[in-house]
Amino acid sequence: MSYPELRHDVFLRALLRQPVEYTPLWLMRQAGRYLPEYKATRARAGSFMGLATNPDLATEVTLQPLERFAFDAAILFSDILTVPDAMGLGLSFAEGEGPRFAHPVRDEAAVARLAVPDLAKLEYVFEAVRRIRSALDGRVPLIGFSGSPFTLACYMVEGAGSTDYRTIKTMLYQRPDLLHRILQINADAVAEYLNAQIDAGAQAVMIFDSWGGVLADGDFQEFSLAYSRQVLSRITREAEGRQVPAVLFTKGGGHWLEAIAAAGSDAVGLDWTVNLGEARRRVQDRVALQGNLDPMVLFANPEQVAARARRVIEDFGPVTPGAGHVFNLGHGISQFTPPESVSALVETVHQHSRRFHTPA
Repeated sequence: MSYPELRHDVFLRALLRQPVEYTPLWLMRQAGRYLPEYKATRARAGSFMGLATNPDLATEVTLQPLERFAFDAAILFSDILTVPDAMGLGLSFAEGEGPRFAHPVRDEAAVARLAVPDLAKLEYVFEAVRRIRSALDGRVPLIGFSGSPFTLACYMVEGAGSTDYRTIKTMLYQRPDLLHRILQINADAVAEYLNAQIDAGAQAVMIFDSWGGVLADGDFQEFSLAYSRQVLSRITREAEGRQVPAVLFTKGGGHWLEAIAAAGSDAVGLDWTVNLGEARRRVQDRVALQGNLDPMVLFANPEQVAARARRVIEDFGPVTPGAGHVFNLGHGISQFTPPESVSALVETVHQHSRRFHTPA
């Protein structure tokens, strides 16, 4: 498809460590339950999956935060578990309980049945990307995303969220061969899935390794990072005459920052446990950094939110040639966040960061 020319590319340039006038900003889960307009649209959809699988409604909620806030990117409204759902595992969302799979993958027979899904089963995602790109009309870039192979495997084996990761870690220690097979299928599927999003119009992609940080040293490199590296090596990196930057985010991955930065992404997402200045020194500006305000800061008053935002910008320091910073939270925004806190955050980041950028 042919889309309107992108008019505001500061987010893409920052990811590629090109000169920008200020630090761009978007938020993980920015199209979500903290907005009353999202809640109204979700009520019309009848369920979370009813919303996520309806391209028109997915487009509507993707655009809603851009009407309120001057974000520098939109992110596709979807879920990281669409890929295992397309594998036939039976995804559902119970109110107040989070995602659940009807058919978790826990034995040899279940692993043997796994296969890379037919992407036609995910056409609703790609159609949403096409409609969002058209509706954006070149206003800001669109981010596509997927869960990492390991994070998807966690949900597939556990069958739901977990507090102790007992089932996935039991498989890792007792039958690593089974887990490796799941991870290889997931890596193949995620690479195809992200490329299909790019083909449909995604202008940047992000891999969410939300559970990689629960692994022991050594296991993280073998069971999580190796498969994210596979995906990064296979995704399309140029489309529509532009580079397509990729971001890799491992929650709790600060111990392995140097290895993550060497995995092949253009940018590394950081949670709030890592100081941005120290992270920058460790990676030597070889990649851009994204992050990393604690989402709970947004429950402070607007003046305190602004002060904390300024601290993050100051921690990163001057954005010299060859460096890149995209402001974000260290994880997803809470559904209870007051929208006025987001307004204070956006205004502060856009204004305060200008003094840290060298004029082009």
